[in-house]
Amino acid sequence: MDQLVSFEALLFPSDGRNPHMVALMTSPMSVPDPHAPFSTLPARMPHPEVYMDYIAEGLGPRAWHYHLIEALDGMNKKFANPYVIFYPTVSRDGMPFPINKCLKEIQGRSFREAAAWRGNIIIAKYRESPFSSMINGSIADFPILRNYFMTHGAPQS
Repeated sequence: MDQLVSFEALLFPSDGRNPHMVALMTSPMSVPDPHAPFSTLPARMPHPEVYMDYIAEGLGPRAWHYHLIEALDGMNKKFANPYVIFYPTVSRDGMPFPINKCLKEIQGRSFREAAAWRGNIIIAKYRESPFSSMINGSIADFPILRNYFMTHGAPQS
């Protein structure tokens, strides 16, 4: 049986509750990691859809996308341990996901509905590649992520 491994990740719930830590499950992938083609570490598929409300069922990773945070604006060097943001893209009923109230509050005056983060957002931490070297995050990552979200809207698909 394939081994499931979990990593501590930060969940920003869309309903306005406070961000908190969750166990992000991963399972082995049969294809190589696209971000580390020469890595000897086995690639692992994260399952953030477990924490995404209203996401289409049965699509697995096709129902969400990811975005890498390798540095904050103004930084000269990349993070030693960057972040990967998982966000939902395909809802059960085809309607847009609700605007993430927690991130809307963080963005304050700079919030723009056209670039709003929608649905539950899960953020994991990694070393070299998001799909072969995930590591545990902690609530101590929150200030860095808050700084990122204050100035960045959701990626436009």
